[in-house]
Amino acid sequence: MKKIVSLTVIVLMIALMVLPAAGCRKYDGEINVLNWGDYIDPLLIEMFEEEYNIKVNYTYMSSNEEMITQLESPDCIYDLCFPSDYVIEKLVANDMLYELNMDNIPNVKNVDPRFLDLSFDPGNVYSVPYMWGTVGILYNTTLVDDEVTSWDILWDEKYEKQILMYDSMRDSIAVALLKLGYDINTRDEAEITAARDVLVEQWPLVKAYLGDNIKDRMINNSAALSVVYSGDAMYCMSENEDLAYAVPMEGSNLWFDNMIIPKTAQHKTEAEMFINFLCDAEVAKQNAEYIGYSTTNAAALLLMDDEYVLDETYNPPQEVLDRCTIFHDLGDFVNIYNDAWIYIKTQG
Repeated sequence: MKKIVSLTVIVLMIALMVLPAAGCRKYDGEINVLNWGDYIDPLLIEMFEEEYNIKVNYTYMSSNEEMITQLESPDCIYDLCFPSDYVIEKLVANDMLYELNMDNIPNVKNVDPRFLDLSFDPGNVYSVPYMWGTVGILYNTTLVDDEVTSWDILWDEKYEKQILMYDSMRDSIAVALLKLGYDINTRDEAEITAARDVLVEQWPLVKAYLGDNIKDRMINNSAALSVVYSGDAMYCMSENEDLAYAVPMEGSNLWFDNMIIPKTAQHKTEAEMFINFLCDAEVAKQNAEYIGYSTTNAAALLLMDDEYVLDETYNPPQEVLDRCTIFHDLGDFVNIYNDAWIYIKTQG
């Protein structure tokens, strides 16, 4: 018995000596990643680290504008970022991105050709598609007895204090522009003023302007209608069967998040390895199912269950896409949008 106890003590002592060493693992390289919150399966980061012995230092951002600020900082450390379309257009114009070496990203062949060579990065010189989707209205079918086909419903007094708006300048102003029949990329100051005024008019009906916490509110039946991204709608509907999603007839924003390497990157090759890893069909499938957003990876979609492929929120038909528009960089005109947004937000 004493021998068994002694042996047990020895084993425990060895284990205690080994554990700290395991926590001090030596990697061959590292990458610093800036991405949206909960926008990659954490298990995939572990898989990449194990397979390539490259450490992934992962940081969250809450908005595209925050990412731009980070990249413009003189002490920026990021090697890989996941911005939206119009931001890529801006970064390219400002010569802030590396051209990608596609020899290091052979899995780009798995990306759906529909999502390549788009207006914000012709030829995909600087970016590789990651996720995509639409912006629409998530609504509770037990609280909304009207057909949800138009943005106008968000101005219906019947739903006073049951409406949640997305706390995003481009998205919320776009909703108002679409309601008025205007282009979501307009550079007409009078149209922005009109959009501003209808959002101010709507203010008494709005319960709150929110970010990610919109999802919890809708799942918990705390509101009847909300503006959301399609990926968030998918998650909410999986948690509450009374929820449904619609892209209004006036059209909406068709958005893309892509992977880019800023010129601040100190580990470009390693970043390209990570991009290639995320473009693997099996990896992209696992990632898309974890996130709930629509994958741009055609090979991954072939591996996914029909619950994704046949769902029009996840995989909208072409007729929906045809009435949607990609955001573009506004250049200096963004200041007009900023002024309108500040005015709207001070109304509360």
